[in-house]
Amino acid sequence: MYLYNEFDQTLVNERVEQFRDQTKRFLNGDLTEEQFRPLRLMNGLYIQTHAPMLRINIPYGLLSSKQLRMLAHVSHKYDKDYGHFTTRQNIQFNWPELKRVPDILADLASVQMHSIQSSGNCIRNTTADPLAGVCADEIEDPRPYCEIIRQWSTLHPEFSYLPRKFKIAVSGSPKDRAATQVHDIGLHLKKDADGNIGFEVLVGGGLGRTPVIGQTINNFIAEKDLLSYLEAILRVYNRFGRRDNKYKARIKILVRETGLDTFKEQVEAEWASIRDSQLTLTDDNIQRVKRYFTPLNYETANDEALEQHLANSGAFRQWFQQNTKAHKQSGYRIAFVSLKSPKRPPGDVTKQQMELIADLADQYSFGQIRTTHDQNLALTDVKSCDLYALWQQLAEHDLATANIGTITDMICCPGLDFCSLANASSIDIAQGITDRFTDSAIDAGNISLKMSGCMNGCGHHSIGEIGILGVDKKGEQWYQLTLGGSDSHQSKLGDRLGKAIAKDGVVDAIDDIVQVYKANRIDDENFASTLQRIGLQPFKDKVYDAH
Repeated sequence: MYLYNEFDQTLVNERVEQFRDQTKRFLNGDLTEEQFRPLRLMNGLYIQTHAPMLRINIPYGLLSSKQLRMLAHVSHKYDKDYGHFTTRQNIQFNWPELKRVPDILADLASVQMHSIQSSGNCIRNTTADPLAGVCADEIEDPRPYCEIIRQWSTLHPEFSYLPRKFKIAVSGSPKDRAATQVHDIGLHLKKDADGNIGFEVLVGGGLGRTPVIGQTINNFIAEKDLLSYLEAILRVYNRFGRRDNKYKARIKILVRETGLDTFKEQVEAEWASIRDSQLTLTDDNIQRVKRYFTPLNYETANDEALEQHLANSGAFRQWFQQNTKAHKQSGYRIAFVSLKSPKRPPGDVTKQQMELIADLADQYSFGQIRTTHDQNLALTDVKSCDLYALWQQLAEHDLATANIGTITDMICCPGLDFCSLANASSIDIAQGITDRFTDSAIDAGNISLKMSGCMNGCGHHSIGEIGILGVDKKGEQWYQLTLGGSDSHQSKLGDRLGKAIAKDGVVDAIDDIVQVYKANRIDDENFASTLQRIGLQPFKDKVYDAH
């Protein structure tokens, strides 16, 4: 993984001290709330319902065990002994005291972490496939390119005050596991006819109030042109993006109103002026970063012990089938750590659990942990013969719920419990669904359920196979359901099922939807295929006839 050099560390240390001084001046009354707001946002600090919320960057979802232990330390010393992993592969702390935030940032800087640009109208944390570097279908490891983008975009002087926040995701496989089509810019690594590495570039995707699937603006740009092409897109957006209405300020609105062809002409004209510049990536530039991501020192391993444990333990067998995936290296597996226990809100993990996962990463997975945009964690380099021992320790600490990809492995925003923008609660609805399906989630098949407490769409409801959106009706909480969304390589927005449903009817409605699917699926047909074949009407009839 990438390690800071002296310039990285100096930059982060200096930013900590700058924010310490800014916070002190605000608390002393020398800065107004209006003056302090952009300063705190540039350092990842929001003001939520109960307390400040601090968001910490985890670049492209890669953590060392040392960094995870520091997050556990922060949760204990400055918060309430837990953290919340987000859909951007980051972590949030919901209860820090404002006066102690600079101390948190100083502690984080000691392990090469920060919260710079995790909020505000800037280029946010670049995300990637959580299986980068270990999946068998990979064309090229996207992490070095994510790191190159991170270095280019951090405190970029021209893009510090964009019309709105800006998100980039990179996928290195034909199967998109980074939801690239719903990002401001999505990058797909590919090879041309001569085997040269490059990128398909998508632009104008996004969720929130106006969900849009991104469109391809360039089928192939060369590896060396990555930064200059990104810079050209950002320049056009920075120049023409709306600043008079924040709901119409995202690049997706600019692309829609300008038209993709005209927008591309603007980008190509801008690109022509900067293509042959210091932004051009040389082979030395690329190889310098790639050296941080060389293959790990895998050992020859056999699966004899694994086969014996699979035969002897049904619980382990179920976890293995649901929570592990094939690894490109023979004798190894990818193990997902489920943060969707029935005992906690989705994405939450305690101090003790973070410390345990760090220990397990050291013992079984080269000291590295991945975060996923599904709000789980992954140990991606586990010997097959070690899986049983790993599972036992995870199970002992409530981290082995065998539900990855099922309806209880839902994405869920904090909703009204924490967020000052929310219209409705999410966590209690998630708990109700989990309670209903705890014993039948696997039988229901793999269904992606995503839930947001408001139109901002932090829970990605628009692209869930089942989407739940909390809405306010005259002070009461209601929920709009959508079906058929997807965040795969062929991303799709869900279709509205019908009128909103009262809070006390949501769990029953989800149960009805699952029952219609189970009654109509053919053999192992997935939810999306069944829905496409029978249409919305049978689901609509069941839900609204029953409620």
